[in-house]
Amino acid sequence: MALKKDKEKVLDEVWTTERVRDFLDVKPADEVEADFHVLLKAYQSMRLENFEEFVAMLIAEGRSISAKGPEGQTALSIIKEHKASTAYVAILESNGAE
Repeated sequence: MALKKDKEKVLDEVWTTERVRDFLDVKPADEVEADFHVLLKAYQSMRLENFEEFVAMLIAEGRSISAKGPEGQTALSIIKEHKASTAYVAILESNGAE
């Protein structure tokens, strides 16, 4: 029996400024720092230009782009592990992420 996919891949998804801003309010699990969680979710979900806009919004709100996850890693350290993440890493590093 073949299983049906739960989700279909969405191409050319529209990312309005309001939708990007909504990621600032994504709630983490109890043990996860909110700033770490939203950065990682934004990286996983957004195109490069939207991620750059999101990082600017996060910083403008006085939030941390170097927040740590439950295992002590920053979003930057996790993103650096991905082969195609160079441009995302550059955005974080140019904004002071550690």
